[in-house]
Amino acid sequence: MTQLEEDAIVRAFRSGWIAPLGPEVDAFEEELAAYCDRKYAVALSSGTAAIHLGLLALGVVPGDLVLTSTMTFAATANAITYTGAEPIFVDCDETGNMDPDLLRTAFETLRSEGKTVKAVVPVDLLGKVVDHDRIGVIAREFGAVVLSDAAESLGARYKGRSSAAYGDVAAVSFNGNKIMTTSGGGALLTDDADLAQHVRYLATQARQPVLHYEHTDIGYNYRMSNLLAAIGRAQLSRLDEMMRIRRENRQFYTRLVEDLRGVCIFGEPSGIDDDWTHDNWWLTSLLIDSDVAVLDREAVVSALSDEDIEARPLWKPMHVQPIFSVHRRFVDGAGESLFRAGVSLPSGSSLSPASRDRIGALLSELWK
Repeated sequence: MTQLEEDAIVRAFRSGWIAPLGPEVDAFEEELAAYCDRKYAVALSSGTAAIHLGLLALGVVPGDLVLTSTMTFAATANAITYTGAEPIFVDCDETGNMDPDLLRTAFETLRSEGKTVKAVVPVDLLGKVVDHDRIGVIAREFGAVVLSDAAESLGARYKGRSSAAYGDVAAVSFNGNKIMTTSGGGALLTDDADLAQHVRYLATQARQPVLHYEHTDIGYNYRMSNLLAAIGRAQLSRLDEMMRIRRENRQFYTRLVEDLRGVCIFGEPSGIDDDWTHDNWWLTSLLIDSDVAVLDREAVVSALSDEDIEARPLWKPMHVQPIFSVHRRFVDGAGESLFRAGVSLPSGSSLSPASRDRIGALLSELWK
């Protein structure tokens, strides 16, 4: 946070628009939609709310089947269950994102059983964008809608367009740990005016446009406050600069481990843009081959923790989470392998050079 964010929240506070909605929300939606190469944005209380309402707006109802990435945070699968639909988990490829080949296998297997998939929810893992071209083609072939969970990838691009420009709708998150934050919040992105308006309606308790309180649908208290939207506008104006700093973090760690046996940077090592895609450098993660490397993942995390440096494993796949282990899955072990080997390092845009050097020195000492 900078003086820009402080000035923005003071501006919003002094305007008198404190509760959900207001001019800052309207402006934030316009600016966010433009940044994400979309026609419409709906500012909401969380990325989870965006997934939930996006699925409802796309017609997902109780009993529907929804294919989603197993390598994700629980919010993705939770939101699917809120609708009464059944999540079915699809494993990742080497990028950590949904494997299109396994996705096709899932569709074909379920069709052979006489079952229809309503929706696909691919997840951009740690800011790396999924293969939208292949996933989109497969989903259309089987008549499924696509909700892109871009909660972790705001700012990333795929074939020249924003990561949130893909899918029938996309969801982004402004949670406190994301590349930009409103302290809490999220948004739904779409090119469908009617769908955007329906989501706004559902998010404001589904109140009918009459003087008294009239309700014909179940609604939700999911709208973003005017104060948080003001922070979001300031953060959005700084997003490209924050990505530049995180890219420098990625390059620092890449140089640090490039000569180590059994250790590599997960995903795109340099963060260099090309003709296909680049991530937003949200988190830099190591993959540690415990059969080759001097130390395994647990030892690295423990050594960093002893010095008050936080590091975390990659997401534990949903299909091995106790709450979701009963659900069907199409997996080949790739996600579980990444979970065993992966560790995310401090990567924030507020990470100082001195702190980064301290982390580097400790890691270098560990691998002597």
